[in-house]
Amino acid sequence: MFIHHVFFWLKEELSQEDIQKFETGVKSLLSIDHLVSGDVGKPAQTNRPVIDSSYSYSLLLQFTDESAHDAYQVDPVHLKFVDQCSPYWSKVLIYDFETI
Repeated sequence: MFIHHVFFWLKEELSQEDIQKFETGVKSLLSIDHLVSGDVGKPAQTNRPVIDSSYSYSLLLQFTDESAHDAYQVDPVHLKFVDQCSPYWSKVLIYDFETI
């Protein structure tokens, strides 16, 4: 499996309407055919020194392989999300890995 884990830091000055637009946009990514599974969430309320919960939202996507991930990257739903929602975030950090 190929895992694509994305962390978003939203801009602090966003309105509730902007946040709702981001949430709708990021959830739309879960409809892309190339996915095995996916989920969107916010930081849990856990509190240990090794936990970084400074991000606003996390997107976790599972693909069968890297080629499915590559197809996702150029999918019109993904491209629309980036185009419409990138003004809402100040930082994005991505971790990709393949299961062993």
